[in-house]
Amino acid sequence: MEGELRLATVDDAVQYQLFLIPCEQGDPDQHREVLQQYIERILVQFAPILVSYIWQNQPFNLKYKPPKGDIPAHIGGVTKFGDNIEDEWFIVYLIQQVTKKFPELVARVDDNDGEFLLIEAADFLPKWLTPENSANRVFFHQGELCIIPQPKTPGEEPWLPATSPTILQALMLLSAHPDDFLATKSVRAAVYKRISGYPEKVQASFHQAHCYLPAGIVVVLKHRPALVAAAVQAFYLRDSIDLQACRPFKTFLPKTRVMTSVTFTKCLYAQLMQQKFVPDRRSGYILPSPVHHQYKAHELGMKLAHGFEILCSKCNTVSPDSKRQVLNTPFWAGFLNSLKTNNYFKGEPEGSAKYLDQLHMAENYFQQSVIKPESSVAMSPGEEILTLLQTLSFNLDELEKEAASLPPEDDDGWLEISPDDLDQILSEASGRNESIPPSNEEDQKYDLAEVTESMKAFINKVSTHEGAETPWSPAEACVTFDVDSFTDALDRILDSEELDSDDLEEEEQFEFLDSDEDLDSEALGQEEKALPNKMIGSLRSYMNDMDCELMHTNVGKSFITPRKVASSAKEPLSRDADCALEDDSGAGDTDLTPVDVDLNLVTNLLESYSAQAGLAGPASNILQSMGVHLPENSDHRCINSRAKD
Repeated sequence: MEGELRLATVDDAVQYQLFLIPCEQGDPDQHREVLQQYIERILVQFAPILVSYIWQNQPFNLKYKPPKGDIPAHIGGVTKFGDNIEDEWFIVYLIQQVTKKFPELVARVDDNDGEFLLIEAADFLPKWLTPENSANRVFFHQGELCIIPQPKTPGEEPWLPATSPTILQALMLLSAHPDDFLATKSVRAAVYKRISGYPEKVQASFHQAHCYLPAGIVVVLKHRPALVAAAVQAFYLRDSIDLQACRPFKTFLPKTRVMTSVTFTKCLYAQLMQQKFVPDRRSGYILPSPVHHQYKAHELGMKLAHGFEILCSKCNTVSPDSKRQVLNTPFWAGFLNSLKTNNYFKGEPEGSAKYLDQLHMAENYFQQSVIKPESSVAMSPGEEILTLLQTLSFNLDELEKEAASLPPEDDDGWLEISPDDLDQILSEASGRNESIPPSNEEDQKYDLAEVTESMKAFINKVSTHEGAETPWSPAEACVTFDVDSFTDALDRILDSEELDSDDLEEEEQFEFLDSDEDLDSEALGQEEKALPNKMIGSLRSYMNDMDCELMHTNVGKSFITPRKVASSAKEPLSRDADCALEDDSGAGDTDLTPVDVDLNLVTNLLESYSAQAGLAGPASNILQSMGVHLPENSDHRCINSRAKD
């Protein structure tokens, strides 16, 4: 059971498993052969979108996994996605499409956070589903998200496990009842929204930028564009020992630099751009003035060159013969045919330069991800770079000619977002579709009643030890207040408290609880009717006494009453007159004007919101969680504008 519940232990890693159903216990060797064939079929089927994908740390990979405990033999893998969360969701999309293309396969996906698919749909999950009982309940089957429920009635007990099912039990249930475990529409929509847009979304995640790089790196990236990720990570995670290898450069000399276009993912580009770094003078890399029109290209190229140099400094020279010759197999022929069928070469004539570049990328992907033997030691990025440098040749003059006709680089304005854009992103991420109000106050209409209604809805929500649930919006959580029902409930509570209090004499308690046998039933009924009235009268007297006592303290001054609102419109009295009035007020002069609860609520919320000075705080967080957006404090704007003037 321990092995069954164990998830990916590596930080920022996603684990995926594919099981074949029905789970028939046959010849283990034959079953392994069948699963191995599925690995080849899956990788060939999705090769067109996998070949050009740039992974942050590790690629999508599938291997045969022998049976262990309650987990049957299957195929699966673990991918460390690092800082690029999009790699994880791209894998979720791949797994969903695999189960859609191969309906006899059932898949489950989790990461070091657990069932992250349920986390994505947390606002729509049934109440019974918790982290404690969610193990082995979430699967992809036939391209749809499935959740194995708990039994609702005793009749379901024989075929629905009351506790978390084992993997084998879950597979048997999905095989016997494939259409009964479909997740609710809202849960599926939340997960599918996160993976919508693929595979077109892959191209949108790339960023083309000009870089001033040594010729060796230019040639390496032409054949293995994905190596840019390893170089960025090497520079991003560098230490003082790594930088010693760059004083001076031994592999990529700065005198061979040419301008080229490099494809990054947006995550890699942001990591490279946001790091401030001044090269050592002994490295030979000298940057132009920051006002130079190609300063960014020089800076990016310098950082990327340091990453490549660090990678190569960590490995020894590799013989070119170490490159495996595996392209003369029927498997490669089928793999290449699948690429052509799916328009991988984009109509380029066979033998052209662009066709050959794409072909080299496919060959490298085939060698690295498809047919790599499980027993072989994977070649490190540095070893692969050195191998390519020994096998490839380049002409510096031709590279300089290509630099003269580079395509324009992409706009990196997406690195900067406005506060309104950030609010919109956070709103969409939280599952709310409402738009953020515009910044122009003339176009805004704020209803303070919405604030009070939202807060009442929040308070009336039933909460548990796990936390309070905020209503989506006042419109979705209609608030009603029945005065009579509230009074009756309050009377019952106070009635029980009065009976349990020590204020009642012991005789009276027995008088309420034990009736004499000779007591007439009609008299008993009259006493029972008179008792609540007596209790209510006692309660009112007690509350009046409390109000009178509090009138002589500062507690009442913190609340707004209709009398204070009315007096604020009149000419204020002098300070001396106010003091005289306060001194003359006695115990009999009790101001029992009722408190305006809604007005006090709005006033306190606005004061708290104003105290935040535009920053995040409790007032804005609570209101925004309920869909209420307050305008910017105009008083602060006026003060700031005067300060600038």
